[in-house]
Amino acid sequence: MTSDHLFVYGTLMRGFEHPMAKLLSANADFLGAAQCRGRLYLVKHYPGLVTSDDPADIVHGELFRLRAREAMLREFDMYEACGEGFAPPTEYIREQLAVTLADGSASEAWTYLYNWPVTELPQIASGRFLEQ
Repeated sequence: MTSDHLFVYGTLMRGFEHPMAKLLSANADFLGAAQCRGRLYLVKHYPGLVTSDDPADIVHGELFRLRAREAMLREFDMYEACGEGFAPPTEYIREQLAVTLADGSASEAWTYLYNWPVTELPQIASGRFLEQ
């Protein structure tokens, strides 16, 4: 089952003056604040999410429902420089993972996972990019 949900945790969140954030807002329905299990690192001026098996590792973000899933995922793949035409290992990879909304309901959503080593990167302990 391919999800039409997208979990974002960085510069694609609402309130950013980024063209891709505006593209997302214009072509998706905001479902609410959501979280997933993982660790957040500050890569440069943007964050990277890596999965974690530790229930204490929580990353906070926003969940959207994409209206034109395939077209939108292609756009975001280009933005994140992953998928077809990009030499591996790409900085990000798009994968589906479990996310939980504020009301406790669970969903599968696409997100972009950081795919390069994080040993030299500072961790965003709060799991919230906006609070780094």
